[in-house]
Amino acid sequence: MIGLKFRRRSIRRAASVAAALAVWCGAAGAQSEPATSSLDAPLFYQLLIGEMELSAGRAGNAYEVILDAAKRHNDAGLFQRATEIALQARAGEQALTAARAWGQAFPASADAPRFQSQILLALNRADELQEPLSSWLANSPAGDRPGLISALPRLLQRMTDRAQATALLTKTLAPYADKQPTRVASLVAVGRMALAAGQAEHALALATQAASDEPDAPGPMLLALEMLPAPGAEAIVTSHLARPGVEPAMRLAYVRALTSSQRYTEAITQLELITKARPELPEPWLTLGALHVELKHAKEADLALQRFVQLAGTEKTAPAPPADEDDEAAAAHAAAAAPGRDLTQAWLLLAQAAELRGDVKAAESWLAKVDNPQRALEVQSRRAGLLARQGQVKQARALIQAVPERTGDDARSKLLAEAQMLRDVKRWREAAEVLTTANQRYANDVDLIYEQAMVEEKLDRFAEMERLLRRVIELKPDHPHAHNALGYSLADRNQRLPEARELISKALTMAPGDPFITDSMAWVEFRMGNRDEALKLLRQAYQARPDTEIGAHLGEVLWAMGQRDEAKRIWIEGRRRDASNEVLRETLARLKVGL
Repeated sequence: MIGLKFRRRSIRRAASVAAALAVWCGAAGAQSEPATSSLDAPLFYQLLIGEMELSAGRAGNAYEVILDAAKRHNDAGLFQRATEIALQARAGEQALTAARAWGQAFPASADAPRFQSQILLALNRADELQEPLSSWLANSPAGDRPGLISALPRLLQRMTDRAQATALLTKTLAPYADKQPTRVASLVAVGRMALAAGQAEHALALATQAASDEPDAPGPMLLALEMLPAPGAEAIVTSHLARPGVEPAMRLAYVRALTSSQRYTEAITQLELITKARPELPEPWLTLGALHVELKHAKEADLALQRFVQLAGTEKTAPAPPADEDDEAAAAHAAAAAPGRDLTQAWLLLAQAAELRGDVKAAESWLAKVDNPQRALEVQSRRAGLLARQGQVKQARALIQAVPERTGDDARSKLLAEAQMLRDVKRWREAAEVLTTANQRYANDVDLIYEQAMVEEKLDRFAEMERLLRRVIELKPDHPHAHNALGYSLADRNQRLPEARELISKALTMAPGDPFITDSMAWVEFRMGNRDEALKLLRQAYQARPDTEIGAHLGEVLWAMGQRDEAKRIWIEGRRRDASNEVLRETLARLKVGL
């Protein structure tokens, strides 16, 4: 037993020796500041003691020993090691003491003030950040400075007071905001921080100035994208994209912003520009196909998705991003340049495009290609939809119910999928039963309550629908679709119109520019007799997303204003896309219009 103990002590000692040597080697090799000490016997034993203390769980003692060694031998690597030991022990004050001693010993260090800044943020001592941030920037290589400036807003967003963070960053970057190559990066960084602080006008002014100073720079455009749909921000984006030779990554970033606002027609225009200029890039074809599916353009979707499938099987090397890109531009570039590989998504979309054409056999053939257990519910839901549309609702429900459940969330997803399938074939009562069961099982689930409210509306159970939507709003006050659904329901029934307008106005503040919410607001205006305003809003919504239901409303307002030829043209377009749309059919029947 004595021999075993001795052996264990020997192993631990050997490990500590190795650790001590590793600390020294790391200190000598990894630092930008030269180490001024050599590994003599006293230093070696001091490091050994420090590492033995650390391995024994006495981090405080290890910290004191290593920090003393750093001060005695004026070694930057040992200062960093002492700082890291304190951080590992969650001793923030000791870590800050070591980092400050490090900075005093090496005033030209960029690493020491970097550690100080991060520690101060973790300690919530923002009022002490000015000096280390300034030193970090001043001591960084000039070539790295624009990238560091671009990264600072993400670092400072850890501060709870965003206005204070904006003021701090403005002051810190003042020496760099009037000179190149850091001027534009500084303006964009302060703009991004100001936007996070809710200072949208200030952020837009900075983005505008940056774009004017350097029209080719991607940073101002990427900042402007975060402020859409503000008109001034849109101008920055479109001006940048109008320049010759614009990177596909920048145009794709705009596409993402447009699609998030459901401005699908404009997004398709941008994607078509990309696919024309760079037809070898797979990802734009996939996105283009997905948008055409959403708009029920079966032929166009099929062509785009087939092209994606062809390209996705070809290995390509992504070109390197330009050396002067900031972090945000580099991320967008990487997303655009990566070869398309999501064949599963393409197959699922091709199945949907085939469904739109009424080609059940083709849809099934695309679904059969998917061999991904994680997408099993999605595949079976699509198969169930095909069965249900052929009248085999019982078999369709059984298909969804048989999907294996790996987690509790899978069970919830199955209930949602079953309800959606029943809604698609207008089996409202059965859908309501499924959602009632789901809400009993998953209490206070906002998505489930909202879905049940939508089904109750189809059953003309408006009091229950309103109760459920108000419950959604109570649970999630910033739920734009609940506000919109309740407001639209009131407007559609010509009831409590001032309240309807207020609800929809709130929804628009939460989701500015959303075409369906804009359509709802137009419908309120129409019900209240404000036809010109209704027409303006409906044209805006229909341009962004030429949906059949929006078109039905636009046509009705045009019809009421005597512009009947245009109304018929829009209705014919809608019927071509979705002949079974209930709102369109009800509108034509009520107005006694034959097309």
